[in-house]
Amino acid sequence: MASQAQLDMLKKIKSDNGFIAALDQSGGSTPKALRLYGVEETEYTNDDEMFTQVHLMRTRIVTSPAFNGKRVLGAILFENTLDREIGGKSSAHFLWQEKNVVPFLKVDKGLQDEADGVQLMKPIADLDSLLAKANAQDVFGTKMRSVVKLGNKAGIDAIVAQQFEVGKQILAAGLMPIIEPEVDINSPEKAQAEALLKAAILAQLDALDADQTVMLKLTLPEETNFYSELVEHPKVLKVVALSGGYNRQEANRRLSQNTGMIASFSRALTEGVNAKQSDDEFNATLDEAIEGIYQASVS
Repeated sequence: MASQAQLDMLKKIKSDNGFIAALDQSGGSTPKALRLYGVEETEYTNDDEMFTQVHLMRTRIVTSPAFNGKRVLGAILFENTLDREIGGKSSAHFLWQEKNVVPFLKVDKGLQDEADGVQLMKPIADLDSLLAKANAQDVFGTKMRSVVKLGNKAGIDAIVAQQFEVGKQILAAGLMPIIEPEVDINSPEKAQAEALLKAAILAQLDALDADQTVMLKLTLPEETNFYSELVEHPKVLKVVALSGGYNRQEANRRLSQNTGMIASFSRALTEGVNAKQSDDEFNATLDEAIEGIYQASVS
């Protein structure tokens, strides 16, 4: 049974304008995220210190006056962030109660080695306990990433089947899954992969029960409005776009051309913010980033 908070979050995601901030860099991607933020690897000596540094970065972002529910619909958190506090509250409660930003939780455990042109997700052994933890903190939904490298039908069908299989487990726990089969922006077969991916997703959507809906997180496509059938599909709450390595200017340009898709950017969101900036500089830089991404999301 959804909590009142989760029902209010559903209404916000469905009806309000804005985008989703991806603040979910985990073990492998954290050193790079910190380096881009101006924190060198010499400034921490172990994983705990590293995650403390990245939590300070995320705290500075979400407590900034630029970051609130007027332009930011939701934020995706890493489990380590969920276990920490911001402003004396659990991170998820702070986001919703203080900022009116809907919390999501990254639940995947990373990627398997490439096979058939894709990287499936590693098994998520503790998913049920993770979903229970998320529900206890009024988290609205989850996200899980796998990666498509080539236009291989067998691989793409497998990746989409895995995403929806885990997605149904998440739905059964009362949470909204963000299905994320990322297409590598450097794939030599990107357009071909996108065509196979759309067909596989449509087949899985059509097989969902009448009361089941999901969100989709997809790489910005080569063909403008290529995912319009997914945007308009009755089983899809929202289609969000990942920046995938495009810089913010290019990601915003592509996003603004795709009607109905909204951003869920990570690196493109934090591009330009730096640990060494004064609060005024940091807030102005973040405000400019948020405004640009917001405008691309509502165009």
